[in-house]
Amino acid sequence: MRSTQRTTLFLDYATLIGRWFLGLLFIQMGLSKALHPVEFLKLAREYDIVTSPLLLNSIVGTLPWFEVFCGILLLLGVAVRGTAVLLISMLVPFTVVVIQRALSIATAKGLAFCAVKFDCGCGSGEVYICSKVLENSALLLLSFWLILGYGRQLSLRYCLFRKPKTLPQATPSPASPLPAVD
Repeated sequence: MRSTQRTTLFLDYATLIGRWFLGLLFIQMGLSKALHPVEFLKLAREYDIVTSPLLLNSIVGTLPWFEVFCGILLLLGVAVRGTAVLLISMLVPFTVVVIQRALSIATAKGLAFCAVKFDCGCGSGEVYICSKVLENSALLLLSFWLILGYGRQLSLRYCLFRKPKTLPQATPSPASPLPAVD
């Protein structure tokens, strides 16, 4: 086996493990919010982004199930790159909002930025902000990695819709006569 084939194989399996990790993580985070909607609503309200109760309830009711759906798609390997784009579109604004909230808490309490600890609503309880920012950065990098498309042949979509390999058909050479049919 050539070294480029080994490298490609390693990248494919590393991507598969990363995809499964990200999928399981988003399923866990989504279910922890979906199973405790009142707590998630209280945490979402603390960000003061949405003032309309109808819109806030709609977001709190749908976001956890959307995270679970994205996690299932990643586990199965269906629409991996599109799902990674959706995860990035959720992670970037969430990280920005968490940083803004942490800065306001740090300013109000006179704390160092990394000393700020609060429940951000991600489903893991109270966390130090620096560790949460690092975690989200790692999830963003993993999502960007999935966009590159490694490990496609290890996904359900590829297994279901790839064209079967056709065997080359033997064609008679022009020098040999065709057998006569009586």
